[in-house]
Amino acid sequence: MTSFWKSVLATILGIIILVAITSLVCCAGVIGSLASSKSAPSIESNSVMVINLNGALEERGEANPLGMLTGNSTSLGLDEMLGAIKKAKGNDDIEGIFIQVGSFSPDSWASAQAIHDALADFKKGGKWIVSYADNYDQASYYLATAGTKIYLNPSGMIDWHGIGSQPMLLKDALAKFGIKVQLAKVGTYKSAPEMFVADKMSDANREQITDYINSIWNHVLADVSKSRNISVDSLNSYADNLITFADQKEYEKNKMVDKLLYADEVIAEVKKLLKLDADDEISQVDYATVNNLESDDDGDEIAIYYAYGDIVQTSTESSPMGNGGHAIVGEDVVKDFAKLASDNDVKAVVIRINSGGGSAYASEQMWRAIEQLKKQKPVVVSMGGMAASGGYYMSCNSNWIVAEPTTLTGSIGIFGMFPDFSELVTQKLGVKFDEVKTNKNSTFGNLMARSFNAEEMAMLDKYIARGYELFLKRVGGGRNMTRDQVDAIAQGHVYTGERAIQLKLVDQLGSLDDAVAKAASLAKVKEYYTAAYPAQKEWYEELFDNATSTSTILDEQMKSTLGELYSPFMMVKNIRNQSAIQARLPYIMNCN
Repeated sequence: MTSFWKSVLATILGIIILVAITSLVCCAGVIGSLASSKSAPSIESNSVMVINLNGALEERGEANPLGMLTGNSTSLGLDEMLGAIKKAKGNDDIEGIFIQVGSFSPDSWASAQAIHDALADFKKGGKWIVSYADNYDQASYYLATAGTKIYLNPSGMIDWHGIGSQPMLLKDALAKFGIKVQLAKVGTYKSAPEMFVADKMSDANREQITDYINSIWNHVLADVSKSRNISVDSLNSYADNLITFADQKEYEKNKMVDKLLYADEVIAEVKKLLKLDADDEISQVDYATVNNLESDDDGDEIAIYYAYGDIVQTSTESSPMGNGGHAIVGEDVVKDFAKLASDNDVKAVVIRINSGGGSAYASEQMWRAIEQLKKQKPVVVSMGGMAASGGYYMSCNSNWIVAEPTTLTGSIGIFGMFPDFSELVTQKLGVKFDEVKTNKNSTFGNLMARSFNAEEMAMLDKYIARGYELFLKRVGGGRNMTRDQVDAIAQGHVYTGERAIQLKLVDQLGSLDDAVAKAASLAKVKEYYTAAYPAQKEWYEELFDNATSTSTILDEQMKSTLGELYSPFMMVKNIRNQSAIQARLPYIMNCN
């Protein structure tokens, strides 16, 4: 009886929520009209732009109303933040930037480096940057070092311990349920499947992870050393000895911070920089407002197309990550590129890629779409945190590739994973199968009844090998290399952008702005502006889409409940729904 009343109350609550959401959506058009009728935001003279580093950093900030209700805050957009810093540099009314550090989680070190470099460029204009935190983690401290002054609460700490990677291995966990994964792959370094088929890292994977995390850490050390005038040896010593737990005065003594101050004291310091009296109010503006300032739209249009997340062919295909995040949907991207190709107002296209890969089939379709787009106008790739495996498959066909030094790229390889549930079904659950068939292989692929036999696995190996050869051909054609030259640096090997340029996998180290400048040069346009694609949904559209999807609502609840256990849980849940043939990086890098 109790369950009955719970169900009734849940239904009533659902109806109330649906009515409320419908009302919000009905009002959204009116709200949008009123908002659009307002004049562009203005900024008072002697203002400070405030950057609140609190939340997950992604390529583009996306409204997530349901996430906010369930405790998962709206993401921070790298595009908005970089755009705001650039506009603030040229705005005479903005005197400086104040960075308030909270719980900050960047998607990659390359994204953190992009912000660090933008802040350093802002400071070159003669303006100041002040950072304050109760506690700094490594990423937020790294960003803070690009500034003028770093302040810390007298009871705070700086988490400084180096970079580590702990790939998650699920083989034994799956075995407890009678599940195993049969694997066909090409590439000595192609390590993503190890999550499901190994109980420790392979020697090749250990080698490449060691290489790229050391490369990333060395960049972080070099930047912090230059900004804070602390030797690299000292910074490494602080990490080895976990200065995180040192007396706070040690931070000041070792020049990691400028002063230990309480929040009200930091406000006083900012007022001094603004030449304000103690009782004067500080004119503040957030970076979203600055980013919304009118841009110069003179000249020709350079399109920036954002492609980030796992690569899937359709929106209904599950990502192996199972994290409900943004995805690169192949069939949508192909349509979008066709529209950009036929748009005469767009003179060049910059594809901003941040992806560890995914469906090999979808990657091939997007390669073809870029081939067609390139016939109409220049195509330049700007690599974000990752542009590897399927992400590199997309990239290799462009006219020019720009990567951050700490971008993870390469991983030219392919694999097929086939989840085998036969032990779970036949032994643990006691289900019996019989069969009648017309041909030898009529029952091929039913991994509920039995595993693939040796002959079947041999056929799958040949199929995967053909996919690898196609990948090599695509890279060779795009990068003007022979098949053997590509194979020698492929084999699934992951490289940082710094190493990739030496191997001729990328053309230039630089930022998104550098990629845009190159695209304009190739298009032979001198005056230009940028426009972002694809168009993002409004918050009320996201709210309505999420509210009408039971799976999305449950997904948000599970994220909130399971926390760090959410990703491995969803990996097991979605293992049968993903594309079997994959070109991707390891699923969870766990670099922190």
